[in-house]
Amino acid sequence: MRRVDHPRFITAVQQVEDSIDAAWDSFRAASGVPQEQAHELAEIVVQDTSEFDWRVVDGALKQLSCPECGVQLGAGVLGCPSCDRANGYRFAARETDRPGVPPGNEHAIRVSSAVARTRHRYTPRARAGYELLLPDLLDGALPTTAQAQRAKHLINQLGDEELEHLIVAPDIG
Repeated sequence: MRRVDHPRFITAVQQVEDSIDAAWDSFRAASGVPQEQAHELAEIVVQDTSEFDWRVVDGALKQLSCPECGVQLGAGVLGCPSCDRANGYRFAARETDRPGVPPGNEHAIRVSSAVARTRHRYTPRARAGYELLLPDLLDGALPTTAQAQRAKHLINQLGDEELEHLIVAPDIG
């Protein structure tokens, strides 16, 4: 199991954040909603996330604060009822693969980036594979089932401390 290139991982997470911000800004502008009313538009989006692209949904979540824990909605600690619910809503959004990538690449990016962006909500074992793969996914790769199973097997051989050191990243949530 190789250690993740820390700068490449951080760059990948920033690339996802930038794409979410761009999708949200584009959606908000196309909706004719001024920036000062973005909060209201975000509340509408999270009422039925299945109607929107996942980046728009994640952008909407970034506009809202959790009424229970006060952090960005969906990014609070595991066990916060509102954040747990909002985090689940994120996965009902639409995914459209980019041209020239294997089918399923966009799903893998969404899941990997959600895990990487809210690391504190997942165990080191759950995070490891998603974080290791994110930069390659953004480059258009998608592992085969056999490759994913092999990686999971290798990850399962490691202890939590070893997993924690696979990716040494500052808190990026």
